[in-house]
Amino acid sequence: MSLEERFRLGIEVIRDAGELANGYFNAREKLSVQTKGPQDLASEADLNTELLIRDRITKAFPEDAFLGEETPPTAYEDGQGIWVVDPIDGTQPFICGMSCWCVSISFVRNGRLEFGMVNAPARNELFAGGRSFPSTLNGKPIKGLMTGTIKDGLTGTGYSLKSGPAMFLPAFQRFLEAGGMFYRDGSGALSLCYVAAGRLVAFFEPVIKSWDCLGGMGVVEGVGLQNSDFLANDGLHKGNRLVSGNNQVCAEIEDLIAGSY
Repeated sequence: MSLEERFRLGIEVIRDAGELANGYFNAREKLSVQTKGPQDLASEADLNTELLIRDRITKAFPEDAFLGEETPPTAYEDGQGIWVVDPIDGTQPFICGMSCWCVSISFVRNGRLEFGMVNAPARNELFAGGRSFPSTLNGKPIKGLMTGTIKDGLTGTGYSLKSGPAMFLPAFQRFLEAGGMFYRDGSGALSLCYVAAGRLVAFFEPVIKSWDCLGGMGVVEGVGLQNSDFLANDGLHKGNRLVSGNNQVCAEIEDLIAGSY
């Protein structure tokens, strides 16, 4: 089956998943919330949204593997296609009633990210794109900034306990001292889409999981911008560092974070 068929299905599924998740969001006072760890929450909204996505994808493409944040992964072999899903990226903002959350879906094959899509239904924004799919926002073309320095705009940053302050703060200090200004709203996937849409000049995070970023990374690639080699060293399963943006700004950030992560 072709990438185009998978892309079309992904768009259909992420729309339906966004509608389901947004229904939970609008009735979040009824949610049963569980703590998976420090600063790590989940609810039935996360699980049921992932189950909807997983069921639709595995029925359409049973030969593909599936990796989601909330359910056990299926068996995966090198060279096999795999869908990587975060049903609600930004669960804590979601639970707290903030709109900075999204559904993220991506497809990887032969160790290469083919496409990604991110639906932020509370903001009425659906991003989609990939190597062979020019990126769009609600079906309209988008493009990233070609500015030459972090001083020319806001840079999305991510932080979690997976990296810790000892890894994050030295590089972050150098970033600020170089004239950078940061933006953070709780969703890595959504911030990456803002890079692709020209709202942010770049994004960087010392350690991020694949389901938190691959959807947005596909949209970044679909506008001709670049991502660091996230899938290296089994980033798919272990997570990795990430820098995204145009060539010049990425090189500037790489220099600033060198030696820290």
